Amino acid sequence: MQSTYVIGLDFGTDSVRALVVDALTGEEMGMAVSPFARWAAGLYCSAAKAQFRQHPLDYLESMERGLRAVLTSVSQQVRDNIVGISVDATGSTPVAVDEYGTPLSLLPEFSDNPNAMFILWKDHTANAEAAEINELAKRWETDFTQYVGGSYSSEWFWSKILHIIRKDNAVSQRAFSWVEQCDWLSAVLTGNTNPLEIKRSRCAAGHKAMWHQDFGGLPTANFLQQLDGRLAQLRNRLYQDTYTADHGMGKISLQWAEKLGLSPAVKVGVGAIDAHMGAVGACIAPYSLVKVMGTSTCDMLVAPTDKHGGQFVRGICGQVNGSIIPDMLGFEAGQSAFGDLYQWFANLLSFPLTNIYPEKLSAEEQNGLSGRILSELNKEAALVPLTVDDEIALDWINGRRTPDVDLNLTAVLSGLHLGSSPARIFKALVEATAYGSRAIIERFEKEGIPVQEVIALGGISKKSPYVMQTLANVLNRPIKTVRSEQACALGAAMYAAVVSGIHADISSAQRAMSSGFEQTYLPEQDKVAIYETLYPRYLILGDKFYSHKL
Repeated sequence: MQSTYVIGLDFGTDSVRALVVDALTGEEMGMAVSPFARWAAGLYCSAAKAQFRQHPLDYLESMERGLRAVLTSVSQQVRDNIVGISVDATGSTPVAVDEYGTPLSLLPEFSDNPNAMFILWKDHTANAEAAEINELAKRWETDFTQYVGGSYSSEWFWSKILHIIRKDNAVSQRAFSWVEQCDWLSAVLTGNTNPLEIKRSRCAAGHKAMWHQDFGGLPTANFLQQLDGRLAQLRNRLYQDTYTADHGMGKISLQWAEKLGLSPAVKVGVGAIDAHMGAVGACIAPYSLVKVMGTSTCDMLVAPTDKHGGQFVRGICGQVNGSIIPDMLGFEAGQSAFGDLYQWFANLLSFPLTNIYPEKLSAEEQNGLSGRILSELNKEAALVPLTVDDEIALDWINGRRTPDVDLNLTAVLSGLHLGSSPARIFKALVEATAYGSRAIIERFEKEGIPVQEVIALGGISKKSPYVMQTLANVLNRPIKTVRSEQACALGAAMYAAVVSGIHADISSAQRAMSSGFEQTYLPEQDKVAIYETLYPRYLILGDKFYSHKL
């Protein structure tokens, strides 16, 4: 049989990854990474204000560079037989668009306005608006937050929009509609970005915009009117229907086909959030918890709708039919900072070399310094003896996503003394992220959703055996790591194979294209016993400082 190939495009926080995969065997033929240049330069962002914005030109330029690079790396025979492309992207990362679906920051008058750019998932400038949405939802006749864990987040769609339209009247008046990153990028490849015609992702709409079949779609105009009349007016310019990722967005546009040297018959799939595609690439099965481990974590789980469709799991990021696997209930939880917490500590330690004696380091050395620091911290922390008297930290340096969203929370280090070395502090931070992961699993199981296995993917699962072993010890569960370096892009490629008709459904695509697993981390029982004493101290620390039980 003639081989056919598909492309998965994975838009992460820092870059886009383009992966070409054999749709029949799963062989990864080529991969390219293209960073976001403006983002790398720190433009339009302020960590002190929790403001994180990305310019659409970063996406367009990086997508073209990444696709050109990966297509150059494969043979002409492979290029000639590419039949589909699917996209995943961070979420919720919406942008204000005009009536043609053009992000306002691509218009001259808004080109340097951060409020007219994509509002990255980790942007927390809308904390007050999220609180307002939650307060209204709890006294409304229908609680529109019931399918998103009972609490709405500033990381999500409506909070971000409400914040921007109140802050920036020019953007509010010019915005015809708002579009999620995964929807816009998929539409760009088809050449039709009309916001009234784009097929909107069930995944993004259900988990981030309170869309649900029981509500007849999005929250009602009356509910939105109570928040701000402009939201109610906007509702008619958004969407009613949503689509799972096994649906097609359309065919690639002639412009993109010619630009990339691809057939104009290439099909483009409906997009989804990156972590959800990653779960697909990891071959998620019912009651598997898939941890996508990077700057933050997303914890994905699927369960049969006939068994759990009537349950509401409190304090998570939503439960949506079809958000991961069509016709299965998809659950999302996660932590707002995971790798970000480690990176913050490495940046603190690098201050003397990067700020006091910068002339002693080349630019290349400065860029690699934090990576070298993290590598040494991992080695040294692994040598620190584990005792019941060790330092304890909270992992909420960027707020808490789950369980029980509260993005106003902050991190804490406790038990410090004159012997608290950088390695000991790093050890406490790693353990804090593991404790946060355990709290999520315990919430699922307390709510009646069993967790039968844990699967990990992402950069940290590949780069840090110390973090993975600590996680296995704290969870007291085996953890399997996915072999593919690009599981999110692989999941997108699997859906591209379904959209293109190569496979009948996503289960068939997973069986044919799975990369398998690379390693299994087993709990070390001597350390498990100590963590059984330390973990309750983590819970007590959170209660003591914030009086908000996990």
